[in-house]
Amino acid sequence: MKIVLTGGCTGGHIYPALAIGDKFKEMDPNNEVIYIGHQWGLETTIVPNAGYELKIIDADWLRRDNIAVLAKTLHVTNHGAGQARKIMRQFKPDVVVSTGSFVSVPVVLAAIAERVPFYMHEQNGFPGVSNRAFANRAKRVFLGFESAGQYFKDSVKTMYSGNPVRKDFVGRDKKADRKALEIPEENLVITVFGGSLGSATTNEIGTALIEEFGGKDGYTVVFGTGKDYYEEVMDNLAYKGIDSYENVIINPYISNMPQVMSASDLLVSRSGALSVAEVTMIGRAAIFVPSPNVTADHQYYNAKAVADNGGAVIVRENDDTARTVLKEIVQLTGDRERLAKMEKASAALAPTEAADIIYRTIMETYK
Repeated sequence: MKIVLTGGCTGGHIYPALAIGDKFKEMDPNNEVIYIGHQWGLETTIVPNAGYELKIIDADWLRRDNIAVLAKTLHVTNHGAGQARKIMRQFKPDVVVSTGSFVSVPVVLAAIAERVPFYMHEQNGFPGVSNRAFANRAKRVFLGFESAGQYFKDSVKTMYSGNPVRKDFVGRDKKADRKALEIPEENLVITVFGGSLGSATTNEIGTALIEEFGGKDGYTVVFGTGKDYYEEVMDNLAYKGIDSYENVIINPYISNMPQVMSASDLLVSRSGALSVAEVTMIGRAAIFVPSPNVTADHQYYNAKAVADNGGAVIVRENDDTARTVLKEIVQLTGDRERLAKMEKASAALAPTEAADIIYRTIMETYK
């Protein structure tokens, strides 16, 4: 069987697609999988590192601010669809699986034109524009959160699967991962990150954490700044004179996220759908700081699903976010029993069957 994956620019779209591809390869190593993405996205490094061939096409964000910009977007999208059609004619896929974002639009248009069955996966509680636009043409629309179903007109095509997570998050050994990272086994480890692109708010929190725990025995802080923010964060820490502690690990991008999450006791992050799924899959306590700049406040509802079950604390963003989060961290790190209970509650929500559901459904319906 031949499968085209698409969806991109951020890890939130890329990693679920790769988890689906991994499931197809796991079930039959003879299955052929390629990925169609964009040169601006993280897929240019993530996809090849995952062992899949990446094909690049043209695409552009949908912008409605003026007619000239919209016309340019439509022209680029049409050209990208032509490129995707050429790729499909050469590869001859049996199915296309899209996880959304602007790069998926020309790929889905190509699938429609070439009459290739395509499937969509919506990670969030509120669907993105591209998924809503093409849902009526898809064979199935898989939902990361059941609540997203209300936004699709054809409920027959939607089905809840959960968000597929890479197999690297399954069966981790906390002790072994700490040893590999050279983190003392007895330390309390706090990891803060803002997603693949970073976040000014989580970087403020990370800086506050270093000020509080940097150089303090019994603690380790792991801090992912995001590539766009790394230099700024390091300059700020140097200015404060707190840029060098043995118990602090700072990286622009946490490429070994399964290992880092496994080694942690407490995770602090935004609550994008993928981050929430990974946190629960690894079974760790979390403090979620939902981004206020997303449609329909869907990050809050992603986080609420875990918090309502006792696995996370939600802190709403405001002018005092870093200080509020720091207070929560101090309380949680002083109560190991509560952290243990939160870990169990988090793990109970893990989407362990998501990739299996998607795989089985595609195999039963694509012809």
